Amino acid sequence: MTLTASNQLFDAYFTAREMRGVFCDQGRVQAMLDFEAALARAQARVGVIPASAVAPIEAACHAGLYDFQMLGEAIATAGNSAIPLVKALGRQIARSDGEAERFVHLGATSQDVMDSGLVLQLRRAMLLLEQDLERLGDILVAQAQRYATTPMAGRTWLQHATPVTLGMKIGGWLGALTRSRERLQQLKPRLLVLQFGGASGTLAALGEQALPIAQALADELQLALPEQPWHTQRDRLVEFASVLGLLAGSLGKLGRDISLLMQTEAAEVFEPSAPGKGGSSTMPHKRNPVGAAVLISAATRVPGLLATMFAAMPQEHERSLGLWHAEWETLPEICCLVSGALQQALLVAEGLEVDSARMAHNLDLTQGLVLAEAVSIALAQRLGRETAHHLLEQCCKRAVAEKRHLRGVLGEDSQVTAELSAADLDRLLDPAHYLGQAQAWVCLLYTSDAADEEDSV
Repeated sequence: MTLTASNQLFDAYFTAREMRGVFCDQGRVQAMLDFEAALARAQARVGVIPASAVAPIEAACHAGLYDFQMLGEAIATAGNSAIPLVKALGRQIARSDGEAERFVHLGATSQDVMDSGLVLQLRRAMLLLEQDLERLGDILVAQAQRYATTPMAGRTWLQHATPVTLGMKIGGWLGALTRSRERLQQLKPRLLVLQFGGASGTLAALGEQALPIAQALADELQLALPEQPWHTQRDRLVEFASVLGLLAGSLGKLGRDISLLMQTEAAEVFEPSAPGKGGSSTMPHKRNPVGAAVLISAATRVPGLLATMFAAMPQEHERSLGLWHAEWETLPEICCLVSGALQQALLVAEGLEVDSARMAHNLDLTQGLVLAEAVSIALAQRLGRETAHHLLEQCCKRAVAEKRHLRGVLGEDSQVTAELSAADLDRLLDPAHYLGQAQAWVCLLYTSDAADEEDSV
């Protein structure tokens, strides 16, 4: 059957199409049916159900056979998606093999179906996120190297500070995203585990065959078998959501920096241009940072959703009332928002437009004041720190009051010229000579990234 996607107006902007495919109705239903098919295979392997029952059950475990609208209406009464789906699955099997229908869903409970199905979806979601993160990392490495020595104004408290390089700034974005990649890898053993506990988590309905079936089911789904079912222990899912929250925040930082650098007053770095991109309905001249807006939006929305995941952790006894339900749409929405932010980050990073001449112009807006520290440190070695600092402070005030370049003021001060030559002052007031370890940070980041790739092979 054809599924009409929800949120069609905004999905293409805020969500990656592949991620919406993971968490659309078809994706959810298919993941639950994959659990049911694997359960039948596992129980046949252990000898709990006849091998002849497997094929009819598997044949019915295809999402396209089911009416999602009817399932949705039934969920309103049943209280979860597994109950009406299992009933519909039984009816579908019975049409071809009444005997096989007896063995479907044997020993499982609704939450086993839904949680294990969710884990299967999250595994697919993680693969998509990791692929995009790897590609984004490669792009940022290249861009950081490209602009490793391109000076620009450092900005603290939104004011010009000492010079940095664009490569260093890009390297900062890359470092945060690399750490999120590491976190995703580290949590996999805890997240990608089977949920299979039956009514109250004891698997009592399966008797002595419970553990062999559980292990066989985990093998079939290529999931780890946890120490016990986790129906009301939700730390695994919350940890994953938390990592995505960190990732969303790091992408938001990237988007915030780009949007600020695109401001008319800065105009140093831009998202790639394209016909119709970033325009205004009334102002023909506008070039809005529409990609950065998605990154900032996701970083703004995800923390609230993450709060819901944390709030849903203290679940009652062996099965929760309402708190479990609060997760159903929350975690998928987090995945979708982060996926959309990653898609936009890829577009922005790959097509980054840089105006290095504008950066140089902006560095000189304060007429040398951003390099006062360099001169002060040079003088401190001759006059002492406090004397040098006071001297430069007075020179800076004079330069501002007289609307002159600091170089001219310094060149007229006898205390300064007694210690520093004209060539010294020219060098000290050149941004390219006061970049510290900015280039080294880029090289270290690139070396670290290459080492991480070797370790993963």
